[in-house]
Amino acid sequence: MIVGGIEYFEAGEGPAVVFLHGIGGEAELFGPHLELPGFRGVAWNMPGYGQSETGAWPPSFASLSLSLAGFVGALGADRVHLVGHSIGGMLALEHAVRRPEQVASLTLIGTTPAFGGPDESFKRDFLEARLGPLDAGQTMEEMAEHAAPGLVGPEAEPGCVSDIARAMGRVPEATWRGILECLVTFNRRDDLGAVEVPVCLIAGSEDRNAPARTMARMAEKMSGAEYHELEGIGHMIAQEAPGQVAEILRDFLRRRG
Repeated sequence: MIVGGIEYFEAGEGPAVVFLHGIGGEAELFGPHLELPGFRGVAWNMPGYGQSETGAWPPSFASLSLSLAGFVGALGADRVHLVGHSIGGMLALEHAVRRPEQVASLTLIGTTPAFGGPDESFKRDFLEARLGPLDAGQTMEEMAEHAAPGLVGPEAEPGCVSDIARAMGRVPEATWRGILECLVTFNRRDDLGAVEVPVCLIAGSEDRNAPARTMARMAEKMSGAEYHELEGIGHMIAQEAPGQVAEILRDFLRRRG
């Protein structure tokens, strides 16, 4: 389905739970998680992904939050529960700061409060690692095939890795480049204490992109936040451990949503 230029998938009825995918993901990766008893599960394709319109490009977190605000309104929802993975979690946090009246709760999966290291070299090395293969002539499909195994932990099933590679390979190259430009600008580290809604953080012990120790410190700075760390799991947490994530999410929404 498409509304306001945004493609999405949904299941169930009740208060809306909106799933925001990561930079190499897509709405369909959240398919197994949309069935939430008593809730309406909705997974969007971020601008530039799937059939969603690109809009202004490259995007900023401000423009993505604006698109999300319009999407929430188009769903007919006053407030929604946001579930975000990686950059999707960053956007969820951004939206909670910019549009708190639209957010009922946050579930942040494999997400950090800011991008970057102590100096510009981290940003440069990060972009070079992710754009270098494309600059050298690889296709998105070829790049994804090589990158996907590094995103998961040691317990990931081969089928899980294949699904991740297929999703990443379908991202248009222009979208990939633009969203990376956006990613490296993120910083809401000083705003964590201002988030007043219930927060659930889910980390993977083997995640090298959003280290568990970083997410644990993040939880300490958010009032009343709960923290879950899944052993042996890498960055693609919802795909590597769908049963554990579903159980945590359902329990969190039942108790605090």
